[in-house]
Amino acid sequence: MNTTVSKFPLMFSALFSIILCGFLVPGGVLAKNYEDKKVEFTERFPFAECTFLNEGSNPYFPLVVGRELNYDNMQCVNDGECDELEELTITVTNQTEMISFMYDGSIYNVLARVVEEYEEADGEFVERSLNFFAECQGTQDVIYLGENVELADGSNPGQWRAGVDNALPGIIFPGGAFLLGARYFQEIAPNAEALDRAEHVEMGLEITVPAGTFQNCVKIDETTPLDKHELSEKWYCHGVGLVKDNDLELRTIAP
Repeated sequence: MNTTVSKFPLMFSALFSIILCGFLVPGGVLAKNYEDKKVEFTERFPFAECTFLNEGSNPYFPLVVGRELNYDNMQCVNDGECDELEELTITVTNQTEMISFMYDGSIYNVLARVVEEYEEADGEFVERSLNFFAECQGTQDVIYLGENVELADGSNPGQWRAGVDNALPGIIFPGGAFLLGARYFQEIAPNAEALDRAEHVEMGLEITVPAGTFQNCVKIDETTPLDKHELSEKWYCHGVGLVKDNDLELRTIAP
């Protein structure tokens, strides 16, 4: 992945906490284990205040059963900057998965929505992942509870599940106001080497992709403390969801 440096200041770099989804929550132990406190990411979330739903209406991450989004990097290929055509299909399936975990001394049993990601390169299968999400009723925070991974070679790197091997849920996309500078862990599974985290870096954007031109878009940089050079840049648009993931651009939405 390409590595770039954000042009935006890290608004909360001097603090040990950030405001996320309307709550004041402390910076966490995981961040301190891997990097210094200037780059802390929130890992504690107010799940006790959530009623979990397996369908949701977060405008940037809608969990609508049957929804399918198709992406490719055709523009990058046409520009001569990519060597192979990559295609990604994201489907909100009609399947659910029960995820059980303990958090702050309480046991949670969450019936999560299964979202499939299917990737190909030059028409050949690369990876299939089944991701487990739920939305917190009221706040519209979308909780990430794990994923099953299958690569073409049969391996499953980064596979994790909340409640297994000390793994805990993270936030894949917060509800409420989009706060520039907010940082939080999306997955907290150190034993599975799954520690993706997000930082809000831009908002109020207009994005044009093959599927159309969209307003009120935001940019999130995803990194991991396991690799300082790894960066995934993602753009989400209000009412649509993910429209661009590095070189992958949204081509179609159905229905």
